Amino acid sequence: MTPRIFDRALVARRRDRAATRVGDVQPVLQVAAEWLLDRLDDTTRRFDAALDIGGRGVVAPMLRARGIARVVSMDLSPRMAALNGGAAVAGDEEWLPFAPESFDLVVASLSLHTVNDLPGALVQIRRAMRPDGLFLASLPGLGTLQGLREALIAAEAAVAGGASPRVAPFPELRDMAALLQRAGLALPVADVVELPLAWRTAMGLVRDLRAAGEQNAVVARNPRIPPRGLFGAAFAMLEREVPIAMPMPLLMLTGWAPHDSQSRPARPGSATARLAEALGVEEHSAGEKAPR
Repeated sequence: MTPRIFDRALVARRRDRAATRVGDVQPVLQVAAEWLLDRLDDTTRRFDAALDIGGRGVVAPMLRARGIARVVSMDLSPRMAALNGGAAVAGDEEWLPFAPESFDLVVASLSLHTVNDLPGALVQIRRAMRPDGLFLASLPGLGTLQGLREALIAAEAAVAGGASPRVAPFPELRDMAALLQRAGLALPVADVVELPLAWRTAMGLVRDLRAAGEQNAVVARNPRIPPRGLFGAAFAMLEREVPIAMPMPLLMLTGWAPHDSQSRPARPGSATARLAEALGVEEHSAGEKAPR
């Protein structure tokens, strides 16, 4: 059974409320999307049907500007999906409402990190892709909002004698390529780049998180009113050094829907030349002691 880490209904409500304010964080969303879509320049493949998952009105126009004829935007929030200015669908990444082989390009920019069943979501994305289709995704990685997490934990421990989860967990890079492969995507690549972010005030950071619809939606969060003085103490810790540096490790994922034209690793035992000959050394069988 898939563990329920995030309250998806709460994520949807918060993204819906953020739709009127998401323009406040558009520069950050724009840079993240540009870095992701730059990977399209590394291929000669041309695309005519793209799915934008959670692009918050930023990704879809950039795809159309690249000459992609049909772009469909999907978001957990109907209001956020409608920001793309074209075809829009309200849908859940965990239950994609598309027929198999509907798209030859799927882009998920900063949208998959609150999915409870990420392996299952990737499998559904793979099914929605045409053979030799391309999948691009970016996720905030482990270490995102680490300064805020540490300040809240320290402040709550001092004020209330304990701490509850107030910042969401984030995925690790080392797991990503394996997840792409497990979903049936070929030629998987996962790497990380750092998006340098900083704020003048802690309240400015909180306002931007709200504008992006990125408040805490962890199921295990404490539903009670926060202890008096919690946020004041945490914000004071953050503002000891201004600007408040909060860099985002951005996990960048690339994978292809399998196709006969793609390169594949050679079958074990199919080599026609020996490595020892190429290196000009003497070959020894496994378990045989090499001469001193």
